[in-house]
Amino acid sequence: MSVDLLTRDNLHLSEVKRASSDRSAPSLQLIARPTEFSPETQFFVENSVSENSRRAYISDLREFEQGGGSIPASTEMLAGYIAQNAGRLSVATLVRRLASISKAHEARGLPNPTRSALVRATLRGIKRTYGCVQRQAKPLLRDELIQVLDATGDKPKDMRDRALLLVGFAGALRRSELVGLNWGDIEHARQGVILHIRHSKSDQEARGQKIGIPFARGRWCPVAALEAWLTISGISEGPIFRPVDRHGRVHNCRLSGEAVGEIVRERVSAAALDPSGYSGHSLRAGLATSASQVGVPTWKIRAQTRHASDAMLARYVRDGALFSQNAAGALL
Repeated sequence: MSVDLLTRDNLHLSEVKRASSDRSAPSLQLIARPTEFSPETQFFVENSVSENSRRAYISDLREFEQGGGSIPASTEMLAGYIAQNAGRLSVATLVRRLASISKAHEARGLPNPTRSALVRATLRGIKRTYGCVQRQAKPLLRDELIQVLDATGDKPKDMRDRALLLVGFAGALRRSELVGLNWGDIEHARQGVILHIRHSKSDQEARGQKIGIPFARGRWCPVAALEAWLTISGISEGPIFRPVDRHGRVHNCRLSGEAVGEIVRERVSAAALDPSGYSGHSLRAGLATSASQVGVPTWKIRAQTRHASDAMLARYVRDGALFSQNAAGALL
């Protein structure tokens, strides 16, 4: 198999070897043909996909094999697998499982059963039967964010959370981008601050992206909140958003991505709002939806969210514009 193919589709080889030594794990070594690599080649192959993608592939293939599947898979086996799991698993999960199984076959140069007419027809039938609407994070809209911020106090954890919520909202940041910010990623400007995003989901090759966070006109300013947090925490290098214990001590490590969702739900609940449906993605969704509600052009929203196209942004804009120039509203 060519290095190009491996670089594009192979999984983390150390994960494969570790999994293959565990009898309870699936035969993940089937993902790639046994080949000797130089240390340099192996390093770059292992870094050809993101850590999240590696975990997702391995999890999907493990579930597939535990459900009776194997690599290579026949079209009948694969169609039967997704049919048996229809209803138990969401359509989005089934589609992701098929994508992982597809990569496992293509990486070995095997015929790809996911492209067969039988598997595609089975998946279409599942979509028609169960629908394929994905569960989306509930956006934390501007007015709700203000209500949440009004319910915070003056302890170090409150100051951290205010900075996290405001910067995450104003920058339309993914949770990984938010917790990945370092002190050195902040550039001060006359209009506010510039965040340097070194790596993100939409920038896997780490070319870098810049996001402007302006000074706010209202009482809750993301720039002021960020500066207040950095001042009280004494952070002058390393990660910006860190754990704070119940005694107000700031730890040296970085917050996890999961912690962002927990903070959002905790603060929403403290503001007497129902936390159901909120997650770490609610800040990013909240900025996009709130901006569309006040008529910000989609190209300006995309400049902040860094969506690749209007189609990717459409679900937020569509939800935000449901009552803007509503035809029924103009008549009733």
